[in-house]
Amino acid sequence: MIYKFKEISPEIHETAFIAPSAEIIGDVKIGAHSSIWFQCLVRGDVNYIRIGENCNIQDMTLIHVARDEFPVIIGNSVSIGHRVTLHGCILKDNSFVGMSATVMDGVELGEYSFVAAGSLVTPGKKIPPGMMVMGSPAKVIREINDKERLIINRTATNYQKYKENYKNPSVFH
Repeated sequence: MIYKFKEISPEIHETAFIAPSAEIIGDVKIGAHSSIWFQCLVRGDVNYIRIGENCNIQDMTLIHVARDEFPVIIGNSVSIGHRVTLHGCILKDNSFVGMSATVMDGVELGEYSFVAAGSLVTPGKKIPPGMMVMGSPAKVIREINDKERLIINRTATNYQKYKENYKNPSVFH
């Protein structure tokens, strides 16, 4: 479902995939080849949300903003795992947020930063590029390794393939 809010309609690139059960509301822009999966809510009602190119926002993720102060800005080739909550944060290119993590207002994730599954990144944290963040509250524990960098790249590439499969109308019977 795509909803206009206060005369502002979402802008979704024609190559993006939006699952039938996802909800996109208000001041939201979604870039080329990105995908918003099943039961996601992307709610740009009191501030704006920008999702770059080649991103994947996986099932049951919630993206929301803080009124007037903290939009959500997601760079290119970003992977957001299942059941993540993003609120008023900035995610730079090639960052990765693991399943069931929460990233709060004013957080900035650097390029190739990796938030481990289940982590809580508290308000205002600035995560340098290439760092592994883990825990509740989350702390930078080390630089990512080659395997984790591969996971980041492979996930973005895989979701491009999944998106193309789902854009085929014969998939849904």
